[in-house]
Amino acid sequence: MNKYLLIFLVFSGLAIGKAQELTGPQLLQKTIAYHDPNGLWEVFQGKLFITMSIPDGKERLSEVEINLPGEYFKLTSTKDDVIIEQVLNKEECILKLNGSTTISEEDKKSHKLTCERANLMKNYYTYLYGLPMKLKDQGTLIDPKVYQKTFKGKMYKVLKVTYKESVGNDTWYFYFDPETYAMEVYQFYHDEEKNDGEYIILNGLQEINGIKMPKIRAWYYNKDDSYLGTDTLTPITAFKD
Repeated sequence: MNKYLLIFLVFSGLAIGKAQELTGPQLLQKTIAYHDPNGLWEVFQGKLFITMSIPDGKERLSEVEINLPGEYFKLTSTKDDVIIEQVLNKEECILKLNGSTTISEEDKKSHKLTCERANLMKNYYTYLYGLPMKLKDQGTLIDPKVYQKTFKGKMYKVLKVTYKESVGNDTWYFYFDPETYAMEVYQFYHDEEKNDGEYIILNGLQEINGIKMPKIRAWYYNKDDSYLGTDTLTPITAFKD
């Protein structure tokens, strides 16, 4: 073989190999293209019906209404015949217990009914159900390197994410199918050296207003794999009498 042709082929191969290596931001774009191909999350308006089950067999039904353009959030939770409503409408905060805004201090404490708690729940639901799109938010630090990790016997492309101190202190890892770029697992640590925190296994998809959201989220402790609970996107009929 002509030595110049050989040199050309070697360097072409290196260039192709380099081009095929994904960066962290590129991996994020690919998974967003899978879950939200039409870029609809930023204008999301819809309701999520979620059943949370825990090891003791108890369940909590939650109806979550999110209107991102309208800056509106409403969480209605039902457990043991107690109905709690938390509404954030721009700057307004409304709390209800069994339909009433007149709530004793004892009941507020017992049910953790505060506007601060309502904001926490808003951030919780919009973050988890807005993933992976929420990883584009300001203050999110995407590791430029894409990691290869095996989790429960499957090899994944993994994105490492940290946050500016003003946003959060946890370290997150997001696991994506190497072929489809579907998000299948995520994991967070408060202190990675202590192996604390949790991992969440995702199963199934449910398309809601054009966005592919994980249908089932099962939560486990990192330290010993003990099971914490499961959140399941549930048909609205489960919330009707």
